[in-house]
Amino acid sequence: MLKKYFIPSILCILTTFIVMINVLPAADNQPFPEEITINNEGYEADRKGPVEFTHTDHTESYEVACNECHHDYMDGKNIWEEGDYVPKCIECHDPQESDGNVKNLRLAFHRNCKICHQNLAKEGITEDAPYTKCNGCHS
Repeated sequence: MLKKYFIPSILCILTTFIVMINVLPAADNQPFPEEITINNEGYEADRKGPVEFTHTDHTESYEVACNECHHDYMDGKNIWEEGDYVPKCIECHDPQESDGNVKNLRLAFHRNCKICHQNLAKEGITEDAPYTKCNGCHS
């Protein structure tokens, strides 16, 4: 009787193990940059210069959750979770054109960053988060 279930059970366990060692570490293998430079690549004109972004400042100093910036929307809900793959913004947001709910790259950055900075200031978390003057973020 045990022999009947032994081989299928072993195959199921091995399959699960193979999936886990090959699929789950994919997000962990993605490099986590402490600082990133948001360039104006693909825009018609580079009017304001790049923005230097520091993950630690945002996550530790201002307690911004990763999924407040990183997103993957399904049915209007952000299903992205910490550890999921993080594509470059330009992979979904075209620098020139908006496509329905997917805004162009500049508009996506401005909406996400400026609104968050505005909220941090309103909530009294920080007054250092610029949102009214371009050179507060742009070099």
